Amino acid sequence: MQAFDDPDIEGVACYLSGARTGGIKGGLGLAEDTSDASIACRQVGPISIKNKFENGDQVFSEKRSLLFKRLRVVRFLDQKRNTLVYLAYSDKLIDGSPKNSVSSVPIMPWPNSLTGK
Repeated sequence: MQAFDDPDIEGVACYLSGARTGGIKGGLGLAEDTSDASIACRQVGPISIKNKFENGDQVFSEKRSLLFKRLRVVRFLDQKRNTLVYLAYSDKLIDGSPKNSVSSVPIMPWPNSLTGK
């Protein structure tokens, strides 16, 4: 599992998990990891948009094989519901359909203290 902060939206953190290939090839970075990934994004503080963004902007990318395959996370804004939506996906098909995972973060007021006042 790994975590990252949204580079353009302060107050949002995402957590990714995915299968990693072990063994000698995995340890040397020569194995191709599966396309499986799961994402959970949460509001962790007051939400503040630091930079203007477009729907579908990439917020995270990681190599998943020696060559072509990457795990990517892109962000969308659902204006009607005032919600940020994050999509994790692999950009290379392995064994059939692409695998993806979605998480959403409603943009909510943040309390000033732990008591919620």
